[in-house]
Amino acid sequence: MSGATVDLASAFDASPNPYMLLTTELRYAGMNRAYLNVTQRTREELMGAHVMEMFDAGGDDVNAGRLLASFNKVLETNQPDHLPLLHYPIPVPDGAGGMRYDDRYWSCTHSPIRDEDGNLRYILQHTSDITELQLLRHQAAAATGSPAETPSALDTILSGQVLRRAEDVQADSARLESERRQLVDLFMQAPGFVAVLTGPEHVFQMYNPAYAQLIGHRAITGKAIRDALPELAGQGYFEFLDNVYATGEPHEGRGSRVQLQRTADAPLETVYLNFIYQPIRDGAGKVAGIFVQGHDVTDTVIAAERQKLMIDELNHRVKNTLATVQSIAMQTARSHAEPATFAESFQARLMALSHTHDLLTRSHWEGADLRAILEHETEAHGPQRISLNGPPVALGPATALSLGMIFHELATNAAKYGALSGPEGRVMIDWSVADHAHPKLHLTWRELDGPPVVAPSRRGFGSRLIERNVRHDLAGEVKLDYATAGFSAAFMVPLDREKTND
Repeated sequence: MSGATVDLASAFDASPNPYMLLTTELRYAGMNRAYLNVTQRTREELMGAHVMEMFDAGGDDVNAGRLLASFNKVLETNQPDHLPLLHYPIPVPDGAGGMRYDDRYWSCTHSPIRDEDGNLRYILQHTSDITELQLLRHQAAAATGSPAETPSALDTILSGQVLRRAEDVQADSARLESERRQLVDLFMQAPGFVAVLTGPEHVFQMYNPAYAQLIGHRAITGKAIRDALPELAGQGYFEFLDNVYATGEPHEGRGSRVQLQRTADAPLETVYLNFIYQPIRDGAGKVAGIFVQGHDVTDTVIAAERQKLMIDELNHRVKNTLATVQSIAMQTARSHAEPATFAESFQARLMALSHTHDLLTRSHWEGADLRAILEHETEAHGPQRISLNGPPVALGPATALSLGMIFHELATNAAKYGALSGPEGRVMIDWSVADHAHPKLHLTWRELDGPPVVAPSRRGFGSRLIERNVRHDLAGEVKLDYATAGFSAAFMVPLDREKTND
């Protein structure tokens, strides 16, 4: 026998109310101490005996029939049955070795006890002895001189009018209890977090699973909120609750930042909540507690912040791109007097800018890889003629755009005047990253096996664009070398500049 079974049996036997258990044949299967005391019988006398044989109502066939009918109704319907008033004398020892009938009035409830499959196994009888009410009735009638047929207040009670009213109240109570359970179910299943706090210390009376998840499934029932959630100190929420309790005015928060310790011994986590503290009033209109209801909107708030950052970044990038396009147009116009050559050169440079934009778009403008940019700008000249040597290097958006324009100019000049203008020419591009605490990109562009190089007599658009982008936009250094054996360019570009600017 399990501990729970022992506890239930002990509670059954210790109850001050009389209980007895019948089989479906209406034979005694058990009874508690209070029942034995009322009937003045022993357990051995009753066990296995038929209830109607042991207690025959002293020949009162009408009330014996009412009792038997109630038992049969439970057996037939598998539902409880109640006898608000039953006149049923019981045999008790007369003290001289015989038995006498003791006149009694009872209120009886018969409840079905079902097995795991829902089949009725036993009938549980719970009785209340209301004999004293009947005695009071006779005393009241004698004191007032009322005829027996004139119902007194106690007659009304005992005859069933008030009892029927009590039954109606009981039915209403059952309906209200059912509605209460439904409300509790809705409360517990609500998608948002819900809690009920009681008293001026805001003690947790109940809360739903969503609230438990919000606070890391801590055991908080019966605890004041300052003890249950101590990390809220200094965040203003205790004060909001105090004010609602004191004034009776609700408090609402939207997108409110809250730091909670959702895992034991873990650092505080930041969440954002939409919530309302609604006062709960008692029958006299006094604030008795606070109803807490809300939703975790952390994802929504973070998404909105990210969207704002993206819009701000987009505005910034559009302005920069327009400025770049304007600069390209002006510089290209200075270098090309003929509209046809201007259009060709301008379009090529815009396409280079577009290629880099495509790479950044694929990564949601989080950056681009250096090798990918180089491959984009040199693929038209054949991969067998371009040698790329270096580790993966992630570039920020601004650095990627500037280097994309620079590599386009270098590739264009190499195809027009340098190593890629002849069939045997090649371009070697090597890079590395130094000083990982403050990373710097070192890149060398070397042209080999091309025609002899002649240093330009004046600085053209390409060299001006390269030098301006490296020194101004990238805060780096560049050295252009027009050696006869082949053009080369050496770059040093800091890679943490965009992070510093952010």
